[in-house]
Amino acid sequence: MEQDVMAIVMAAGKGTRMKSKKSKLVQKIYGKEVVKRAVENAEKAGVKDIVAVVGYKKEEVMEVLGENIKYAFQEEMLGTGHAVMQATKYLEGKKGKVLVLNGDVPILRPETLNTLLNKSIENKESATLLTAIYDNPTGYGRIVRDVGGNIEAIVEEKDTTESQKAIKEINAGIYCFDIVELLSALKEIKPNNSQGEYYLTDVIKIMNDKGLKTGAVIVEDNTEILGVNDRIQLEMLTKVLQIRINTEHMRNGVTIEDINNTYIYDDVEIGMDTIIHPNTTIKSGVVIGEDCEIGPNSYIREGCKLANKVKIGSFVEIKKAIIGEGSKVPHLSYMGDCEIGSHCNIGCGTITCNYDGFHKSKTIIGDKSFIGSNTNLVAPVTLGDNSFVAAGSTITEDVPADSLAIARQRQTNKEGWNKNK
Repeated sequence: MEQDVMAIVMAAGKGTRMKSKKSKLVQKIYGKEVVKRAVENAEKAGVKDIVAVVGYKKEEVMEVLGENIKYAFQEEMLGTGHAVMQATKYLEGKKGKVLVLNGDVPILRPETLNTLLNKSIENKESATLLTAIYDNPTGYGRIVRDVGGNIEAIVEEKDTTESQKAIKEINAGIYCFDIVELLSALKEIKPNNSQGEYYLTDVIKIMNDKGLKTGAVIVEDNTEILGVNDRIQLEMLTKVLQIRINTEHMRNGVTIEDINNTYIYDDVEIGMDTIIHPNTTIKSGVVIGEDCEIGPNSYIREGCKLANKVKIGSFVEIKKAIIGEGSKVPHLSYMGDCEIGSHCNIGCGTITCNYDGFHKSKTIIGDKSFIGSNTNLVAPVTLGDNSFVAAGSTITEDVPADSLAIARQRQTNKEGWNKNK
């Protein structure tokens, strides 16, 4: 019988160190909220049944996550175990596995969650923990294993013995549980600690006392389990994600001249042998072909599709632009809401006037067209194939194919006018 696979995302914390009027969970990393990234990581791992446990500023979190997931409410902050208890109504009657994730851990790879989930299923483990090896584990809960490799206990720093302090394997706070066994164990945990909280880690000891099998997956990259508590950590994780994305594109055959000063967002496609020059920003969903040249100091916004051998030069911004093979926008231009054919040249300082204060309108430029420098294309407007627009023109009417368009006031010279000024 096919197993249920669920995820509980704990998203009820306050995060006062962020020093913000907003929840720390709705702060953005690379244009996407922290908690949204945590949920999307579960979705990309193939989990479709997701419950977010919300509390502090829950309206903000729910607005970000939308209506495609379920919600449980934690009115009092009584610990991680208590947070999971609030979601048990969604677990009742289910058989299978449930991932327990933290909403403030946003850059965990979906592949890591798949590894955790698959190990738990294949080894029939009631609890499978994500752990990490730290050279300096001070401050973290230590993983204590028995001779068979089972997780015997998770011991918090303040409770460790001298021998346990030397353990370098720590708890990452990410779990995969058997749903039935988790429901049973949650009924037994008690707030027997100085904080009066229900600890989810107590579930591990309860399962071990029952003789149930537990295990762990050691994360390969410790940066995956980093959380966000303040703006410094927010910037650190942004930098980690930036380097991760850029490195992946480079492995796929893209040249990035300055990995630290190139900003490529999620879900961007870039073809082989394309060169990205420094200080370039490419937003989510952009598709760039092979053998293109982008930047420096260019801004490729949402909705752009660039064919092979396209050049986007310095200080160029494009938005919702479809650009054909071999076309060039060399420098100092804005091209928004437009379609540019193949083998076109867009002169320096050209802009599409796409917004009239109420609506966005489209500019269409045919193949093999030449747009002179300092041209304004007032949308909606269409230029046929092989059009030529004289520099300094403001084009407000369609241009037929193979035509020259000149739209500028005739020059008048008044000789001697400035001689005595």
